[in-house]
Amino acid sequence: MKEWVTPDFWQEIFGSVVNWLLSALPSLLLTLVIAFVALKLAKLLLRKVRAFMLKRLESKPHETGEQEKRVGTLMNLLASFIRIVILIMVVMLILRNLGIDIGPLLAGAGIAGLAIGFGAQELVRDFVSGFFILLENRVREGDVAIVNGTGGLVEEVGLRTLVLRDASGTVHIFQNGKIDTLSNMTKEWSAMVFDIGVAYKEDTDRVGEIMKTVAEEMSADSKYSSDILEPLEVMGVENFGDSAVVVRARLKTKPRQQWMIGREYRRRLKKAFDYHRIEIPFPHVSLYWGSETKALRVDLDSHANKREAHGAPPE
Repeated sequence: MKEWVTPDFWQEIFGSVVNWLLSALPSLLLTLVIAFVALKLAKLLLRKVRAFMLKRLESKPHETGEQEKRVGTLMNLLASFIRIVILIMVVMLILRNLGIDIGPLLAGAGIAGLAIGFGAQELVRDFVSGFFILLENRVREGDVAIVNGTGGLVEEVGLRTLVLRDASGTVHIFQNGKIDTLSNMTKEWSAMVFDIGVAYKEDTDRVGEIMKTVAEEMSADSKYSSDILEPLEVMGVENFGDSAVVVRARLKTKPRQQWMIGREYRRRLKKAFDYHRIEIPFPHVSLYWGSETKALRVDLDSHANKREAHGAPPE
């Protein structure tokens, strides 16, 4: 009979299996149980965070639908990251329980991670910055914003880049990690500021009343009433210019509607000023036409006679 079918051989194999089951299997089962519990706790925690973030949006019902999508995206990213971390830890523990030395593996992974970190530090910075831009909801798709001095419509907000299209149609792409300044012009509400110059002879109080009347008539118009949030706020005299007194006012509107409302308000205000004979000064240039300069006449005959009278020879 061959050696591998001897009773002692099978007894040795059986004993090894039993020993492994008694020593390693409980640790493996415990590891799997801990991983399962960790996943459940992470899921519960993310659910609590999601509910907390959605509760903060109850004060802004007009944005709830879009915000729910954004919160869902962030929660999915966090859930994927947590699952990957737990999975890596479980694999490492299982390999260790199986008797495999994971020291070289961890060292190699550490070196590889360090090399990747140095090479992709900008990418990591972009992802971290993009995550917090999404989390804090600083800017959304459809907003009009100024990024690093460039203004335009936000077409995409991602984890790595922010895409902006300006008024001429040019698309600008910014790395999230390199965004130094971000100004959102359409966050919750917008406003159009008017600096209206009138002549020094005009009564600024009367000018302010006319400006308010025009805004009230515009608010009563069904075409514009839904886009105007508050009555016109006349702030008063802002500046004394070279040829005009500048009166400043502000009109609050819905996001992205301030430019349309501003153009229509200026059109109506110009007509109201014309009706009430309010002068809007503009630079004047005066041209002065002087008289013609006559040429100098020289009497040569008189000059010769005077020379002869003094005894000088004629020229």
